[in-house]
Amino acid sequence: MSGLFDDRRAFGVGRRSVLACAGLIAGVQGAAAGSAAAATKSAPFSLAAGGALAQASTAAGRVAGYVRGGIFTFKGVPYAGPTGGENRFLPPRAPEPWKGVRSARHYGPICPQDQGTGRLNDEEAFVFQWNDAVQSEDCLRLNVWTPGLEGSGRRPVMVWLHGGGFAAGSGHDLPAFDGENLARRGDVVVVTLNHRLNVLGYLDLSHCDERFAQSGNVGMLDIVAALAWVRDNIAQFGGDPDRVLIFGQSGGGAKVSTLMGMPAARGLFHRAIVMSGSFSRAVSQEKARRLTDLTLAELGLSTSDVARLQTLPHARLLEAGQRVRARVNKPFDGFVDARLIPDHLDFAPVVDGAILPTCPFHPDAPAISADVPLMVGTTLNEFVHGINHPEVEAMSLAELTARAERFLPGKGASLVAAFRQRTPDASPFDLWSRIATAPIRKAAVDQAATKARQGGAPAYLYGFNWRSPVLDGRPRAFHCLDIPFAFANTDRCDSMTGGGQDARALSAQVADAFVAFARSGDPNHAGLPRWRPVTREGAATLIFDAKTRFDPDPDAIERAAIA
Repeated sequence: MSGLFDDRRAFGVGRRSVLACAGLIAGVQGAAAGSAAAATKSAPFSLAAGGALAQASTAAGRVAGYVRGGIFTFKGVPYAGPTGGENRFLPPRAPEPWKGVRSARHYGPICPQDQGTGRLNDEEAFVFQWNDAVQSEDCLRLNVWTPGLEGSGRRPVMVWLHGGGFAAGSGHDLPAFDGENLARRGDVVVVTLNHRLNVLGYLDLSHCDERFAQSGNVGMLDIVAALAWVRDNIAQFGGDPDRVLIFGQSGGGAKVSTLMGMPAARGLFHRAIVMSGSFSRAVSQEKARRLTDLTLAELGLSTSDVARLQTLPHARLLEAGQRVRARVNKPFDGFVDARLIPDHLDFAPVVDGAILPTCPFHPDAPAISADVPLMVGTTLNEFVHGINHPEVEAMSLAELTARAERFLPGKGASLVAAFRQRTPDASPFDLWSRIATAPIRKAAVDQAATKARQGGAPAYLYGFNWRSPVLDGRPRAFHCLDIPFAFANTDRCDSMTGGGQDARALSAQVADAFVAFARSGDPNHAGLPRWRPVTREGAATLIFDAKTRFDPDPDAIERAAIA
């Protein structure tokens, strides 16, 4: 498993009304915002690029993007400088200013990484439709979608942090991350970004050389630099730097939680959403240094040789880290148990007492973000689904019982009975899927309740239970399925959602809740039943499904059964 939880390998999830461009004259810097009630469904918008049609200013220089359907798009914008060579393992530095106008119409490089084996599985590659990209240590880039530029308004800003654990992924590796439809639907500014990952972002060399005192957290410091860029530049893109939401899924959700505990990030965001990422934890410095020492030994280096790490090809560093983790971590044998993830030796943010003073939400919610409203959620089936594996639908009751017994020795039968109580007609595999992923749901409940006990800003909890109809419904409510719904991309991502009106209607509920939360810190809107925040010990949850509903505690018996 790569990172704290590489979404795409360890668990089989490998990972347009026409714009009247002719009427836009040179030097135009604004456009009418898309209606907040615009349909989620994609339409055949025309695209215009060139000249001074879509230009904006940043602190480092002007950038030129393109316009489609009233949405200005800028891609690959540097928010910090290259991170290779003498800059490797050091905090991000400001980008070099440029003269003239920089083209910003295509995604920038991504951090070097192992992309896993998901692309080799036909069903998985079909579902996710990954966008592959050039890998480079000049990867500190971000992307902006906005309904209008400077002078057109002060819109909420939604900053997306991608998944892939802390090891892989990018701000554009899934089509679901495209921010055009969400910007149009919600009249918001959407930002996605890339940052350093794996050994390049989280190798703790602080005990080897004081120059690298912050090396174990430079991947997170990159995100802080991106948020500082948003603070300093987003008004030029029609955004409000005082209404910034950070949201992320899986590893991205873990990054959101980590930022909530980082003093350097305080004040750079004002609401936060954790999607299927509550079960992650930052690592102790002792654990991080053990991984560092093993990696150095794998490279034939001592702690006095660490400066040489800045001269080695990044591929050698990645390979060394992968070999070490493959050797010391228990191999994945197909049996999912998310409870074991924190025990793995992986590159992740380091609790160093300075950049990250404590492990956020373990055991307490970070005091520095007490005033930040939080939303937390999970999908019903997370990592345990039928993508790539049609045979799971034939799981027998005996096999279910055996798996439950391995999950909770001595209590397998009672565990199955507890989960069958709410859904007596569920198939053995459906029951196993919910049992195996229950710790992920419990972690989300615990995080929301911990936030509520803090007595500051509220916490809201959701469950995404809608089952994808593709591949005969085998994917179920799989890990990542809620992303295209939040981004208003269910038609764009029809290989995940099936597309169509049902998915579109649910997306309207989800996307509008995320937009409302970004706008005010309260996700309620006219299309939802009343969504109440979590209490100190509660699990009040909004269930997104074919018929969305609010439940004060939908799975108390099941959570008690796995305790």
